Amino acid sequence: MLDIHKALEEGAMSRFQWLAVAICVMLVMLDGFDVLVMAFTASSVAAEWKLSGAELGMLFSAGLVGMAVGSLFVAPLADRIGRQRVILLCLAGIAAGMLLSALAQGAVQLALLRAFTGVGIGGMLASVSVITAEFSSLKWRSTCVGLQATGYPIGATIGGLIAAWLLEQYGWRSVFVFGGLSTAAMIPVVLWRLPESVDFLVARRPQRALEKLNRLLRQMGRAELSQLPGRAAGEASTGHAVAGLFSNGLARPTLLIWGAFFLLMFSFYFALSWTPKLLVAAGLSAKQGITGGVLLNLGGIVGGSLFGALAVRMKLARLTAMSLLLTAVCMAAFGLVSGSLGLAFAAAFGIGLFIFASMAGLYAFAPATYPAAVRTTGMGWAIGIGRLGAILAPLSAGVLLDGGWQPPALYYAYALPLLAALCAVLATGRRAAPAATARLSSAH
Repeated sequence: MLDIHKALEEGAMSRFQWLAVAICVMLVMLDGFDVLVMAFTASSVAAEWKLSGAELGMLFSAGLVGMAVGSLFVAPLADRIGRQRVILLCLAGIAAGMLLSALAQGAVQLALLRAFTGVGIGGMLASVSVITAEFSSLKWRSTCVGLQATGYPIGATIGGLIAAWLLEQYGWRSVFVFGGLSTAAMIPVVLWRLPESVDFLVARRPQRALEKLNRLLRQMGRAELSQLPGRAAGEASTGHAVAGLFSNGLARPTLLIWGAFFLLMFSFYFALSWTPKLLVAAGLSAKQGITGGVLLNLGGIVGGSLFGALAVRMKLARLTAMSLLLTAVCMAAFGLVSGSLGLAFAAAFGIGLFIFASMAGLYAFAPATYPAAVRTTGMGWAIGIGRLGAILAPLSAGVLLDGGWQPPALYYAYALPLLAALCAVLATGRRAAPAATARLSSAH
């Protein structure tokens, strides 16, 4: 196992490895489109069904409820049955949920279908993050994680542009049809070129594990093995995976990572879900509202790419903390200038830039913290706890709006959790990062 990982981490990345990372980026793009599809269609859906702010908040949160369930209970299956297999099952569920959403006849039906779709997204993302990390060399790992983070805003941006056109031409239901067909198209791509995790093959040793491992090694231009390498201590454990997140010194970093994910996603999904709708409420057109959402995600593309470039030169905790601080500043600035179209668009771009950089930082922490036997479980639970914050954010915003809050006040309030997340990240970097680095090296 040591020799395999030494070759992967210290050698040049093969074309096969870069392709695997590219497919992971494409899969994360689906998450960006799926979450934002509700934000982009919110005004049209609310107008057709005459929905209140609280009802609209329910639709925003329904998909996030499903994502939390998927992250907490579907993602851990990947540590047992394989990461590629779980990704394929989740893609089938996402495609079905999106297509059926186009047939919904009321808010309750659409909420249930959004939740079903979310289960697939939540179950898939943890495996995608783990595969990106495992097939990246040490030299390019931060860059690859940054590229993966850009997948979300790329999907949201491209999806937003397509959604704006589809809304004008065919109505909101066509946007869900497009999402379902795009997801279905990724299934043969995953079957064709997304590899199974090397760590999974060695730690769990499924049927024909050696054959599958040698096929991967051939595709990466590495020497084949005559037998499976020995497993590191603990890798063969079949105990309760979640309990493993709190053993062997993992309890403190696990809780800190959970807190940071919860707080960041609380603010993250408020901004992504409500910004287009609140811009419309401030007097802009539906198309201008979508433009604001697109600009936020364009900022995210720049932020994720910039994070990947800076991560090789700066400490991860410091870079992530700085991104969180600047996100909070931009959130407050958006509240101040929301009445001015140009300044609001600039602030939205800034929010996107720094909030996606912050998310890239957290996605880099989690996989490195855990050994192979619980790595996807650890990532899934971190994302799942974060989704709980994501669920509460749109719902609470809808309730506050119905209670008379003005949009600027919401942006001031939702900037505060980012400062708390900053503290959790600094604590994680100070206490957990050195241990995590040593643990990752020993696991490899």
